[in-house]
Amino acid sequence: MSAAPDDDLAEHYHYPVPPPQGWVAEDLDQLPDLPRHTELIDGSLVFVSPQRKFHTRVMWLLERALLAHLPTGLDVDREMSIRLDSSNRPEPDLLVYRAEADTGADQTWYAPEDVVLAVEVVSPDSVDRDRDVKPRKYAAAGIRHFWRVEANDDGLPVVYVYELDPALKAYTPTGIHHNKLKLNVPFPVEADLTEIYNRGR
Repeated sequence: MSAAPDDDLAEHYHYPVPPPQGWVAEDLDQLPDLPRHTELIDGSLVFVSPQRKFHTRVMWLLERALLAHLPTGLDVDREMSIRLDSSNRPEPDLLVYRAEADTGADQTWYAPEDVVLAVEVVSPDSVDRDRDVKPRKYAAAGIRHFWRVEANDDGLPVVYVYELDPALKAYTPTGIHHNKLKLNVPFPVEADLTEIYNRGR
């Protein structure tokens, strides 16, 4: 009699057992064999599902636009975590940060005060986190700008843009962008959102 698939998985992969107080931010760098892009939310490990083509192409499109328009003193990374506090280390899909915060090739996270913009591309398994949990935490940590990207009915990206209201420590929506993204803050940037599937054509 053969083992069930779930039995095979349990036999070959041992899920980490959390300590009584939950995981802390430093654990992401020390726990062996964590899946790529594991996040820490409220002391719990969050494993990310394999990404769809929409997600990958949006990241490519926006990263290219951000790099083309970055002012001196800023840089952009994809899938680097932000250590918001000891119990929260989310990983935005893209972030713009102060270049002076780059500590070298072994760096695994940024402090929120060094992050200028966090971008989340919504996936089916991350809707609640990307629409609610993560933006609330980014805002509470003082990150000034946040973009959330979702697919419209035609499979093209829609970019929802938010800016921090420092008095409320909450994001205020400043625009919804279809087909073309054109902004002046946090710096002038443009992107043709219809080009998502046209790389190399």
